[in-house]
Amino acid sequence: MTFKQPTVLSHVLTMTHRNLLKTWHNPDNISDVVMQPVIFTLLFGYLFGGAIAGSVQAYLPMLVTGILIQSILNAASGSGQQLREDINAGVFDRFKTLPISPIVPLAGQLVGDILRLLISGLMALVTAFVMGWRPTTSPLVLLSILLLAVFVGWSLSWVFALVGLMVKNAALIGSLSMIIILVLTFLSNAFIPTKTLPDSLQIIVRLNPVSVTITAIRTILRTGQWGPNAFGVLMSGGLIIAIFMPLTIWAYRRFS
Repeated sequence: MTFKQPTVLSHVLTMTHRNLLKTWHNPDNISDVVMQPVIFTLLFGYLFGGAIAGSVQAYLPMLVTGILIQSILNAASGSGQQLREDINAGVFDRFKTLPISPIVPLAGQLVGDILRLLISGLMALVTAFVMGWRPTTSPLVLLSILLLAVFVGWSLSWVFALVGLMVKNAALIGSLSMIIILVLTFLSNAFIPTKTLPDSLQIIVRLNPVSVTITAIRTILRTGQWGPNAFGVLMSGGLIIAIFMPLTIWAYRRFS
């Protein structure tokens, strides 16, 4: 009887499973992926809904897109921190002794990120639905905006992975990532109407890539169709991957 040799794909899937288990058993990671979308949707909806839109129900169409992108960014930022934690703990040194391709640990991390991003986005949408949000578009269109948000988040995962390979302190990576995400999301149209801001801030908010992404998603939800903004976001995500994937692989190979 002959046995098939494990392929690179099977090794990547095994490493992906390992990273997902690590996420599941780490309270901090579970909080980023599962709890934050729920908590922020409930908190922002019930605290600010009446003040900003007159009621929670009226605020939810604006809030859901903002929370969706914020949740995706939070989940994506965990990529670099998890890589650095494994490196500092010596886990990657053990991986080097295994009969697997050197790129498998990195690939397993980034493939696992897709599922983490998907779960985080789903939690944001489900929580808004439970609170009373009802999209006017078809489920297929709703799925398309979720996949667009996941794609944007996954493209940024390559950026955070590169940071994780370059910065040696995992706690510092987490702190810097959180500060950047908070600035990008709160200095955008995620949670408030842009017209309520001073003129100088309105210019900054409109140039914020988070605002551009949120505007594209809101347009799809409103019209049911992908407009130029959505395709622009898709192309921007592809450009980020084209730039940072080779840089991340280069940095990883130098390390490994």
